[in-house]
Amino acid sequence: MKDVIRTLTEAFGPSGYEGPVRELIAEMIKEYVDEISTDVMGNLIAVKRGFSPEGKKIMFSAHGDEIGIVVTHIDDKGFLRFTNVGGLYTETLVGNRVRFESGTIGVIYREKGELKDLTLDKLYIDIGAESKEDAEQKVRIGEFGIIHREFTDLGNRLIGKSMDDRIGCAILVEAIKALQESPNTLYFVFSSQEEVGLRGARTSAYTINPDLGIALDVTLTGDVPEGPRMEVSLGKGAAIKVKDSSMITHPKVKAFLTKLAEDNSIPHQFEVLERGGTDAGAIHLTREGILAGTISIPCRYVHTASEMVDIRDVQACVDLVKAVATADLSELI
Repeated sequence: MKDVIRTLTEAFGPSGYEGPVRELIAEMIKEYVDEISTDVMGNLIAVKRGFSPEGKKIMFSAHGDEIGIVVTHIDDKGFLRFTNVGGLYTETLVGNRVRFESGTIGVIYREKGELKDLTLDKLYIDIGAESKEDAEQKVRIGEFGIIHREFTDLGNRLIGKSMDDRIGCAILVEAIKALQESPNTLYFVFSSQEEVGLRGARTSAYTINPDLGIALDVTLTGDVPEGPRMEVSLGKGAAIKVKDSSMITHPKVKAFLTKLAEDNSIPHQFEVLERGGTDAGAIHLTREGILAGTISIPCRYVHTASEMVDIRDVQACVDLVKAVATADLSELI
């Protein structure tokens, strides 16, 4: 599974430009699903048909996009100005590198001034150009880029620049490979544009109209020095979401996920996220409303170039996805 995680986290795929990630995932899963397609929004949707006429429709969603930047201006000396695509922490960008789809690499740096006053408009990207004309041979106005950083394996702990949410995608890939059959028809959505407003999940959920929607996404942890006061830690298992800014998990769904984790001896914990949301926030508001929940992957340093997860939590999430996929939903729906 680490090879899958490495491949996906190192891939290029800012919001709206998820094509390279979509192609990688499609190749990984094509032999394990009954149907695979891409919709207008760029969602990759894979289907495994259920064997029972009594089975339900379950939608799993993990977003394929990552935070990034888009070029807004090139000055006479060839330095690029940019704005954010999704949530960037300005203080983490200085000295980091960006990569454009062409492979062009640049360094982010800042104008002079106090760090406390640092804003995006005080930052620039140096791609090694010596003039505006030189820069325009490599990068154009409106071109999207990503934070550039390699995957690192620390044993149980893994670091990557886009664990949010390629780790969720990797979990679904592994679950798809492992699932032999299910009474339920399963829709695996690798959604687009989550980082800019849960957009892909909204349209795919409308099309699928599932009986149950489950998002796979990262969550913050409270296990670092002076970190947020929340009871989520690396290495303690899958996090079952209780609430975030986009959704209050339906009590029946929370109880359903909890019972599955307990019955299958899957390590788990509970997540209350004060700020942020997942694809489930869009899914549960689709049509007349859809039962939805989130299986969260504990992650340190979210929305930085070095997001960290624990492989044991990842495996727990794979196991919980498999349990949901094969569950009898008659008491839930």
